[in-house]
Amino acid sequence: MRILITGSSSGIGKKVAEMFLGKGHQVFGIDLNASSIKDTNYTHIVADIKDKNALPEIENIDIIFNNAGLQNSNDDIANNLQGTINVTEKYMEGNSALKSILFNASASSISGAEFPQYAASKAGVVGYMKNVAIKLAPKGITVNAISLGGVKTDLNKPVMEDKEKFAKIMEVTPMKKWTEVEEVCEWVYFLTCVNKSCSGQNILIDNGEHDLNDRFVW
Repeated sequence: MRILITGSSSGIGKKVAEMFLGKGHQVFGIDLNASSIKDTNYTHIVADIKDKNALPEIENIDIIFNNAGLQNSNDDIANNLQGTINVTEKYMEGNSALKSILFNASASSISGAEFPQYAASKAGVVGYMKNVAIKLAPKGITVNAISLGGVKTDLNKPVMEDKEKFAKIMEVTPMKKWTEVEEVCEWVYFLTCVNKSCSGQNILIDNGEHDLNDRFVW
């Protein structure tokens, strides 16, 4: 299959790209940064998803993973929401090969926590996901989002290595851990390649931080 991944140069996007490549798929990556993947089945495009005219023509995409995101920048909404819309509209229109679209939202889309523009942008992504899911459901195309809490990425190392701060985070994380990137890859693969019946859903993957904290007072 032909997989399109945004934000593929590092973090979750890179790991997901490597996972699909390891399974023999052809992967196209779009990122502001240069490629960090060397594989004959990988094609890298340096482009800004905020600029819909900068997006190249790529035909017959089977799966779109909208992963690219910024946090606490002046471009959170323009990149995370409008950029995601640009990519999705570009590559789903007239694409008869399309089987699945997955959006990387955030636990902040549900809780409203973290930075204002970031939380708003990710909540917008979830709303847009549902809009696309409704349109594509009659064609049997699944469209979902994953909303991740803490994930063990290089970007989050400063938090994980701050013992005092991380201890406070674990106090409000019922499962007492953060998610491994490899587990995120498994979720992406299941929702895009295995799943045929779940669509229009925002899957919260946060080790119970939002829903399992005991707030009951008797």
